[in-house]
Amino acid sequence: MTARIIDGRIVSKTIQEQIAVEVKQMLDKGLQPPGLAVILVGDDPASQIYVRNKKMACIKAGFYHEEYLLPTLTPEEDLKKLIIRLNNNPKINGILLQVPLPNNLNQQSMLELISPEKDVDCFHPINVGNLFLGMPRFLPCTPAGIMELLKYEKVDLKGKKAVVIGRSNIVGKPMAMLLLQGNATVTICHSKTVQLPKITREADIIVVAIGKARFLTADMVSPGQIIIDVGQNKVNDKLCGDVEFDGVAQKVAAITPVPGGVGPMTITMLLKNTIIAMKLQQKA
Repeated sequence: MTARIIDGRIVSKTIQEQIAVEVKQMLDKGLQPPGLAVILVGDDPASQIYVRNKKMACIKAGFYHEEYLLPTLTPEEDLKKLIIRLNNNPKINGILLQVPLPNNLNQQSMLELISPEKDVDCFHPINVGNLFLGMPRFLPCTPAGIMELLKYEKVDLKGKKAVVIGRSNIVGKPMAMLLLQGNATVTICHSKTVQLPKITREADIIVVAIGKARFLTADMVSPGQIIIDVGQNKVNDKLCGDVEFDGVAQKVAAITPVPGGVGPMTITMLLKNTIIAMKLQQKA
């Protein structure tokens, strides 16, 4: 039996259509649209594609959009000045600094410089702390997108065994927090975990965000599971995930593809966060 495909493009399209309607209503009332600024430093091909997709999504949804493409050797002081200027720009409700940054820049310092109220990627320590306390201003985009996919699948997380493979600050840790807040029982696994196949076979839900192509194989899964693949890896010029899709899909109940699974949801949640940021700033 082949797994049911969880199509992030369908879910993303539905949510983005709702966002576009909300933005049109704002414009009809004479209000300014939500504004998003995206900063890309360097020429990483994957980041360039991602930034381009974000721009297209902003235009389609009716957002005001500013894009800053900076050279790799941009002085840190110049990037600081840009972020501060965007913090003070009332037309900009959200600021996204594409990571990773080049080695000549202090990534954490630059992320912390973004106003927490405009940190729509949820990387600022204040927003991370709020998330872990269960009172988030925003939800980090990729984990939030995954939660939307599980909601679309009508997955009741209560009491489910969820395994997250990967402990990054971007996906692994916040993903575990959101699953925990959804009343799942969560296990975080990583490169030092022993007996990993035994742990994954006992799960109801597996989220794989380890950054290794085709890491999760068919012998590590069981029938009835839901597999969420966050991976974006290039193998022989072909994009693939962290899951060995063909083998795993023959055993489990449902699985996200790469591409077309989690990726579209990340951009959609970025738009959603920007609207939330706009509303919070209007109340301030």
